[in-house]
Amino acid sequence: MKFFLAGVLGFILMSTSILSQSKSASPTFGDDLAFLKKYTKAIVLSDESGKKQVAVVPEYQGRVMTSTADGQAGISFGWVNRDLISSGQKQPHINVYGGEDRFWIGPEGGQYSIFFKKDDPFDLDHWFTPSWIDTEPYDIVSWSQDSAKFGRKFQLTNYYGTKFDLEVTREVRILSDAELNKKIGLKIKPEVKAVAFETVNEIKNAGSKAWIKETGLLSIWILGMLNASPATTVVIPFKKGDEARLGPIVNDAYFGKVPAERLVVKEGVMFFAGDANYRSKIGISPRRSKPVLGSYDAVNQVLSIVQFTLPKGVTDYVNSMWEIQKEPYGGDTVNSYNDGPPAPGAAQLGRFYELETSSPALALQPGQIGKHTHRTFHFQGSESGLDEISRKTLGVSIAEIKAALKK
Repeated sequence: MKFFLAGVLGFILMSTSILSQSKSASPTFGDDLAFLKKYTKAIVLSDESGKKQVAVVPEYQGRVMTSTADGQAGISFGWVNRDLISSGQKQPHINVYGGEDRFWIGPEGGQYSIFFKKDDPFDLDHWFTPSWIDTEPYDIVSWSQDSAKFGRKFQLTNYYGTKFDLEVTREVRILSDAELNKKIGLKIKPEVKAVAFETVNEIKNAGSKAWIKETGLLSIWILGMLNASPATTVVIPFKKGDEARLGPIVNDAYFGKVPAERLVVKEGVMFFAGDANYRSKIGISPRRSKPVLGSYDAVNQVLSIVQFTLPKGVTDYVNSMWEIQKEPYGGDTVNSYNDGPPAPGAAQLGRFYELETSSPALALQPGQIGKHTHRTFHFQGSESGLDEISRKTLGVSIAEIKAALKK
């Protein structure tokens, strides 16, 4: 995906003044929850202790807005765009409500795009986020203390003219301590506060025709918007190997090449600045991706880990470049975005960065289901307590992460 809108965020910022947010410190979960409940319905999932909590909004497609590892007084990990939500206004091209696990569908650009109408030019004036992944609510299918399921049936039409009848199901579930330890591969020390949740996302071909590559395929795309600090570093392990066989290690040219001090590629791992001070984005191809990525916030001593479904040997991922593409299935598996001013002195969307994952392109027969799991962990504690987790999941120490982007 050599896309994501070199100008989209700038367009949004120019067209509205309500999308700026300048908070540098994370609010508490209780603060964010009270705010959300003032403007929309927020479902709270929790473990038995009540320490691990997740806030989910059905109106925003069953989106996980934020979570906490320490109850109402704990740090709120997800970025919430209070200015946009409180305004009550809806923007024509996209509504950036925030949230640390939001459901989207690709591709964004190209001859099979679902963001452009047939024969429209690939420019900002004609780019529109489909309402089904932007403003339409999803139905609550089920709801318990630690999980909730959402669903919706709808139709999309791509740039090529292909109509897709879809049934989307999305389950959000908090992981127990035992499940968390199993997924991470070690027992978390008692002094480390932790919360983990997963979303199981499904798209069903609810129509009568098969979805084929020649007329366009869809993908499941999960984007997590997290609160940034001045010392947040994104960490992405990758498969080592010759570029002739595996292709480039990273695509770092979405908004112009990322400066060397903000993206450091080492042996099998890369470090990317997530400080919300410089707008930039990177992408990793399926040939290079591993099923894990993460970040470390050295200010709040928070280690965040994302695990996701990465089918072995599958290389067809939708491409969202804004043009008629030569390789419409040569897209990325993993992306990370860092917000920042679109121009010197200009306002920005907010103090957040993103960890994103995608499913393969979904070639589905009628009635067949495509599935993508995106799992988020947050750990907060001493650096010595977090170090073991970082080494186990990301393959690097906390000290290495902190030192990676220092000049």
